[in-house]
Amino acid sequence: MSYVEKIKNGTYVIAEMSANHAGDKERALEIIHAAKEAGADCIKIQTYTPDTMTIDSDKKYFQITDGTWKGENFYHLYQKAYTPWEWQGEMKEEADKIGLDFLSTPFDKTSVDFLESLGVDSYKIASFECTDLPLVSYVASKGKPMIISTGMATYEEMKELSETIKSKGNIPYALLRCCSDYPAITDCMNLRTMVDMGEKFQVPVGLSDHSMEDVAVISAVAMGAKIIEKHFCLSRKIENPDASFSLEPKEFGKMVELIRKTESAMGSIAYGPSKREMKSLHYRRSIFCVKDIEAGERISEENVRIIRPSDGLEPKYWEQVIGKKAKQKIERGTPLNWEMLGE
Repeated sequence: MSYVEKIKNGTYVIAEMSANHAGDKERALEIIHAAKEAGADCIKIQTYTPDTMTIDSDKKYFQITDGTWKGENFYHLYQKAYTPWEWQGEMKEEADKIGLDFLSTPFDKTSVDFLESLGVDSYKIASFECTDLPLVSYVASKGKPMIISTGMATYEEMKELSETIKSKGNIPYALLRCCSDYPAITDCMNLRTMVDMGEKFQVPVGLSDHSMEDVAVISAVAMGAKIIEKHFCLSRKIENPDASFSLEPKEFGKMVELIRKTESAMGSIAYGPSKREMKSLHYRRSIFCVKDIEAGERISEENVRIIRPSDGLEPKYWEQVIGKKAKQKIERGTPLNWEMLGE
């Protein structure tokens, strides 16, 4: 079952492995199990090789001059970060075995074809590739649901993206708000854009979050996010290109717990007291006799008051009560009711 059905029942949480296996297949398999235990719905990887991403060149265009990967060369960075394709079938089998969805981001046609051979049921498009319309078109041609991060994308670029997908048929897709900074800061999120994306494109939306805090995730869920994606590692001490902006299992588990609590707090549209509130109705105010009242005596502001608890007539009847005559003697501290009063 793809995310399309699952988001009907709650927020779909994706654990992004990316490079956090640090070149060790056994660690990759361990991450899959740890993600499941931490409450993830899906484990996501990336399907590329250095040669499908870029070329091996020392020209200035291929040097990274700032940010998390400052000093790296594109080709050498992807050599460190990629997930060997020969692992990926076993990784999918392991995820299937424990009931964890398996998702991958392809970066060219060959990676799409490879993932098709594995029998994936949906695709992820990365922010940096959301403007690669030939790739988007090729993925959409497979007719499977898509999740697309939109970091840096303008509204016009998102329109082109949407039109490209629609040209291939009625393909379900979701858009993720994303700040393409690593690690990101909360001020970069602009989550109102996520809400606007949902309204403009009439698709499910969510957040791909590269920050090290939970505030953006919880805010996004409260604002209607159906999908949350966060990088996941066993330990940030395991050196790899993505460690600095990845959550460890306990942190990820805490985030999932907060997501589920936020969903519970949002609840549904419900006016009136809940079952747990019924007992608190007793603390509402009502009209009580505050002095002894003799039969035939008129009700006045001197002998009745609106006070707690709620056993008497509701306060909205105050004007109707004042001036009426008591049909019987009423003791101080008695809640007023209509049977006590004359016409």
